[in-house]
Amino acid sequence: MDDAIRRHCMELERCNQRGGRMLSVFDLLAAGTLDVDLTAYFLARISRGASFLVGANPGGAGKTTVMCALLNFVPAGTSLAAATDDAVHRYSQEEAGGRTCLICHEIGAGPYFAYLWGEPLRRYCASSVNGCMLATNLHADDIDEAHMQVCVENEVPYAHFTAFQLLAFMRVEGGWQTPRRRVACVYASNGHEPHQLVYAHGRGLLPGEAGRDGPWFQACRDFIARNAGGAVKTVETVRSLVLDFLAGDGG
Repeated sequence: MDDAIRRHCMELERCNQRGGRMLSVFDLLAAGTLDVDLTAYFLARISRGASFLVGANPGGAGKTTVMCALLNFVPAGTSLAAATDDAVHRYSQEEAGGRTCLICHEIGAGPYFAYLWGEPLRRYCASSVNGCMLATNLHADDIDEAHMQVCVENEVPYAHFTAFQLLAFMRVEGGWQTPRRRVACVYASNGHEPHQLVYAHGRGLLPGEAGRDGPWFQACRDFIARNAGGAVKTVETVRSLVLDFLAGDGG
C-alpha cells in the first residue's frame, strides 16, 4: 500500500470508536445510506476542497461513519490531521494552502480526543480562512440546530459557519434491531453565502444541482456508478480508486 494512503487511512481509523472494519462509501451505497447521485455530488464538491459537517442527534446514527467515508474524497495531496489543541493552534495562524484537512472528531464539550467546544472550536473554524479543509460531526438533526450549537452556543462567526460548504443531516428509521440509516438532507454554500437545500431523501438532488458542476459531476457519477454494486470495498481500496480517478480526470 502507498505510504500516503496508509497514513490517510490510519488517521481515519483514529475516528473509529466502535471497532470493526470501517465502512466505505460503497458500503453505504449498498446499505441505502447514500444514493449514487448524492455520492457523486459529494465527490464533486469535496474533491475540489469543500469542507463538510455531518449531523444527527442520536448516538449511533452513523455520522462518524459517513464523515470518514466522505474523507476518502479529499483532494490528492491533502493530509488528514486530528484537530488537537496543537494542530488547531498551528493551523489557525499558519497558511495551510489547501494541503491539510483538520478533523474535529465531534463538536462537543466532552473530554475526548479531538472534541472541540468554545474557544478551541472557534479557532478550528477560523483555520478555514488559512486554507484548511474542515470535516466534523455534531449532535444536530437540522441546519437550525447546527447553527444554534455552532454560532450561538459557541459564538463561531457566521462567516466561519458558511465555510462548511456542505451540511449533511442523517435519520435513523426502523427498530433498534434493524435500523436503517440514511442521509436525509444536504445543504450547500459557496463558502460565503447562506446554505441552501440541495438534496432531500425521496426527492434526490434538487433541480439544477446536478448540472452545477456540469461535466465534472457527470464524471464523478460515472465513477461511482461504475464501482458500485461490486464486492465490498475497504476504505484503503476506495482511497486508491479515488486517487486514480482524480489523476485521470483532472481532479
